[in-house]
Amino acid sequence: MAPRLHILSPKRNKRLQTGWEGFFPYYAGFPELFARELLQSARLPRGAVILDPWNGSGTTTYVASDLGMTSIGIDLNPVMIIVARARLLPPSEADHLRPLAATILSHAHSAPPTLDSNDALLGWFEPTTAAFIRGIEQNIRRSLVGSMTKSPDGIHLDKISGTAATLYVALFAACRKLVAPFRSSNPTWLRMPKETEARLVAPQITVARFFADNVRGMSAALATKLDADLLIADTPRAGECKINLSDTASMRLDAGSVDFVLTSPPYCTRIDYTAATRIELAVLGPLMSTGARALGKKMIGSTQVPSASIEIDDKWGKTCAHFLEALKKHPSKASGGYYYRTHLDYFDKMSRSIERMSDALKPGGRAILVVQDSYYKDLHNDLPKVISEIGVKHGLNLKRREDFHLRSMSDINPGRRTYARPSGATESVLCFAK
Repeated sequence: MAPRLHILSPKRNKRLQTGWEGFFPYYAGFPELFARELLQSARLPRGAVILDPWNGSGTTTYVASDLGMTSIGIDLNPVMIIVARARLLPPSEADHLRPLAATILSHAHSAPPTLDSNDALLGWFEPTTAAFIRGIEQNIRRSLVGSMTKSPDGIHLDKISGTAATLYVALFAACRKLVAPFRSSNPTWLRMPKETEARLVAPQITVARFFADNVRGMSAALATKLDADLLIADTPRAGECKINLSDTASMRLDAGSVDFVLTSPPYCTRIDYTAATRIELAVLGPLMSTGARALGKKMIGSTQVPSASIEIDDKWGKTCAHFLEALKKHPSKASGGYYYRTHLDYFDKMSRSIERMSDALKPGGRAILVVQDSYYKDLHNDLPKVISEIGVKHGLNLKRREDFHLRSMSDINPGRRTYARPSGATESVLCFAK
């Protein structure tokens, strides 16, 4: 009989995001403590493989690695690949981050690049500021991104070194701070400036200070972690970890190769995950083969209408079918057109992803999914129940469900007051077995 899992609240708590974890404040996912308690209570055998098919900022892979476990993290967003790889940087590397950053800044000051007129950074910054930011990025690339990442068949961000990834994250944070005027009330959304709006101007010394301060803080946090590890005699060696840039709906994993899944799939709340990382994608522009819009279309929960016609599938379950029928008939504008089609796209991708996840799971393996419900106008989208039914259709058995009530991002939308519905949301921890 499998041991009973210890399930804490999956709600992220900013007060717990301190030290090294505090440098990865990306939206969604679950806290490190939640993942740690789950994985430790699972009592997995040595050599067990943990999978997170929506790895995001890399909480699952970081905790698994820290516990000496083998793990695989998959994500479609290149920014999240960089962030997850940075998070895995060994504490022993803390000492050389600051000298590296100083050298990179020195080169950026002495030889700013000629900026391409199509550089995505120009969407936010005036040319001189954009050129200096690109100079920092270019020198990170020249110094730390080698032939394994930049191979003849294209860029492989999932092979980027932890050191390079960490410096990219420091630059991400500097740029995010600079573009603060373009944040909205929704913390997941960074709007693009209008054509008539002035672009941001920041002195080189300001940009350099933001970047250097981030590197200094990350170095100090890693050094503190190293000191803490040295005080613990039986600290496990970091486990092997693979971070792969891939689409979960078409990911290739060997059948029966995974012992345990811990993940949080994208919620069906019309969050544009590429819009949430717009500035980071702009920084990564030279390393990307796919533009932000094309990338957004591939995402689960895309706000773009799918080009192909999609029909409701029996494998989506009865709850999903009833919700989609009600959505299609809803009297509000575009419900039966745009919104219906984007929801079809969401459930199609989700079902195909869960099928591949289930196929990868060993007989007797377990999958833990953190899923949040939502509302479309006044229609309850009971996503935990929908995901439960999809899982069963693809060979999984729901063994346990724990619900946690929390505030919802939709509560800040003034339009929600038009419809009668409860405030907040239910975040459910679904425990499946194969």
